Amino acid sequence: MKKNFKTFLFLLVSTNILSQNNSLDKISNNLTLDGNVEFVDENLIDAEAFYRTAIAKDSMNNIASYNMANAFYKSGFNKEALNEYKSSIKKAKNKKDLHKSFHNLGDVYMQSKDYQNAVNAFKNALLNNPQDDETRYNYALAKELLKNDNKKKDDNKDDKKDDKKDDKKDDKKDDKKDDKKDDKKDDKKNNNKDEKKDDKPKPNQISPEQLKNLLKAMNNEEKKVQDKVNKNKIKGIPVKNKKDW
Repeated sequence: MKKNFKTFLFLLVSTNILSQNNSLDKISNNLTLDGNVEFVDENLIDAEAFYRTAIAKDSMNNIASYNMANAFYKSGFNKEALNEYKSSIKKAKNKKDLHKSFHNLGDVYMQSKDYQNAVNAFKNALLNNPQDDETRYNYALAKELLKNDNKKKDDNKDDKKDDKKDDKKDDKKDDKKDDKKDDKKDDKKNNNKDEKKDDKPKPNQISPEQLKNLLKAMNNEEKKVQDKVNKNKIKGIPVKNKKDW
């Protein structure tokens, strides 16, 4: 079951309207009330315009800042809401206003999944109103989400480390395969070179073909010599002359 956080989106209303010497300027206060009317009617753009004008008349109008932050938040402009809640915190005059501003600031951080800042904001809200159940609930939820988020980050870091180790192992395997391939190539090259070397007659050595030719030549020479010897034998035999009787 999905857990939802709770937001204060009701408006702050000044009770100091009549006195000219109050900290809030009377014109600024009236503009703030006009903005509240537009906010209730869901005319958020018009409400923002009134709040902005009210702040221009009295820069310390924390109620206009807070209510304008609510208008931004409801319109989905979280970045603008964040800045305006921070501004209302700086201008806040009492713990009640501080509590509401810190609470809604925490809600904006929750929307952005910035759980660490959300925890801090809800903690500050509780310091100004420890009895608020909604703030306590949101504070506990933000802490739980922060814990889970940190755990996921740690798990992802471990996964990345494991992936790097696996990559290194694969690289080593590939290197070994490449080395084996290179060794085989070198062996083939060396074998081919040796075979070619063996085919060529080495210095002071006779190839089988040369030896065969040499023996054939020697046989031919020997035959020639033998033929000469035989001829001389025939010539050397004395021939008896026949007498004519």
